[in-house]
Amino acid sequence: MNKIIRVILLYFAATFISYSQIKVLSLAGEWKLEIGDNVNWSKPDFNDNNWNKIKVPAAWEDEGYYGYDGFAWYRQTFYFPSTYQSFNSFFISLGYIDDVDEVYFNGKLIGFSGKMPPRYETAYNAQRKYYLQKDLIIFNQKNNIAIRVYDSQLAGGIVSGNIGIYAENQSLPFLVDFRGLWRFKTGDNMQYKSPDFNDSKWNNIVVPKAWEDQGYRNWDGYGWYRKTFYLNNIPNTKIVVIVLGKIDDFDEVYLNGVLISNKKIENYDLSQTKYNEHRAYYVSSTLLKGKNTIAIRVLDTGGVGGIYEGPVGIVSLKDFVNYWKNKNK
Repeated sequence: MNKIIRVILLYFAATFISYSQIKVLSLAGEWKLEIGDNVNWSKPDFNDNNWNKIKVPAAWEDEGYYGYDGFAWYRQTFYFPSTYQSFNSFFISLGYIDDVDEVYFNGKLIGFSGKMPPRYETAYNAQRKYYLQKDLIIFNQKNNIAIRVYDSQLAGGIVSGNIGIYAENQSLPFLVDFRGLWRFKTGDNMQYKSPDFNDSKWNNIVVPKAWEDQGYRNWDGYGWYRKTFYLNNIPNTKIVVIVLGKIDDFDEVYLNGVLISNKKIENYDLSQTKYNEHRAYYVSSTLLKGKNTIAIRVLDTGGVGGIYEGPVGIVSLKDFVNYWKNKNK
């Protein structure tokens, strides 16, 4: 790799990638609500005609459910305008939810905050922003959002914030977008780097999002992220760049079992924090296969932990370099 490309990669680590955002539609207003808990309520074709109407955002105590603590589900059905089909990235903003939530879009879990009972942990002060894979959207037809909420005390529900769906054109056109659900486990075991390791019993975690907002509030130490992804066509380029946003504090990255980050965590000066650096690692495309696994070993030395800010994904070296050329014109 020549010196210019290395300089670009280092420069990327100290800067932020910009986005063009536009609000597709507001989700504030009338939703359907039912107290209780039933997994079938996540299904897009579930008949919620007999559910009560509720204003969003607002604490459900102020909408006729005063004193209620426990489970409830929100549902909303809407048309997704086809005028936004040219955008390559979408996310749902749900403001603040008290205390814990799971969000389903057209029946598929796309994100969560806190931890549901019996291992309950609140996330009432975490802002909800969940990335939406484009292939889940049915353009110009009906789409459904279902939100499972658990409230332990005081105010409950979708209590405040700017509620809506946003489209954005990322400055980096990713070959693979890593935002969304990964597998996660606290602790440390180098077997976790193997692509053959069975992580089926691990918990889901949202990336990018601090692990403190996802049920690991007091966890400082090691944690492992794993994600399996598929490529129908291997990129026709010798080098690709794996972009991993900001990680608190130190990271060690394996692609299909091969170390691709600069060095192992033990070789860093742990007194020199790296939490505010964007990660970008270049790798040979020969490492990519039809089925791929990326495993990330993370050490948090205090405060916020994990892959807490994006962007995250794989981009071609050409697009990566062109981005910086155009940015600096």
